[in-house]
Amino acid sequence: MTGIGSRIVRWAQANMPKREDLEHNRFTGPLARRHELWRFTRRSVPRGVAVGLLVGIFALIPGIQIVGAALMCVPSRGNIPIAALMTFLSNPATTPLIMIGAIRIGNWLGYHADLTTFYALYEHGAKMREWASWLLSDAAPALLIGLFIISTVAAAIGYLVSAIGWTWWVRHKRRIANERIRADRLGAGQASE
Repeated sequence: MTGIGSRIVRWAQANMPKREDLEHNRFTGPLARRHELWRFTRRSVPRGVAVGLLVGIFALIPGIQIVGAALMCVPSRGNIPIAALMTFLSNPATTPLIMIGAIRIGNWLGYHADLTTFYALYEHGAKMREWASWLLSDAAPALLIGLFIISTVAAAIGYLVSAIGWTWWVRHKRRIANERIRADRLGAGQASE
């Protein structure tokens, strides 16, 4: 791997907690002891991607995203590290874009949220109380419906892309292994002659 992909992998390896570290915590211990939630398989990885995107986009609350994704991985048998990593796609840089998109989708579906108020609150760095009063107006249904649609579509796309990517990766590895075996057989056959 080169470029951005290798940097992401190095960052994830350095910053993601290991299963062994989580086993000793009384809150995360029961999840950490379930080995099937930490394996990278063709079924658990796409499930983890879908759960991470669903929770990461819909929740939009940084501390709750990882915990929510880990808890949702239990019934869906998704990969917890992948789900936790996917929650980082909604971050301070992408959250305003996600919220604007969600409000637009909600407005398009007939709910009403005033985007000019949203922009004004965002521009002057509104306090939590101002955001809460805006959300308790007509904005909440539009935002929640939009977030639900965006997170569901992102989870479905993430599931499909990761399942296809996993299949391609396994076939690629098998093809390379088969080529090595053929090359070794040809080399051994020529050496015996």
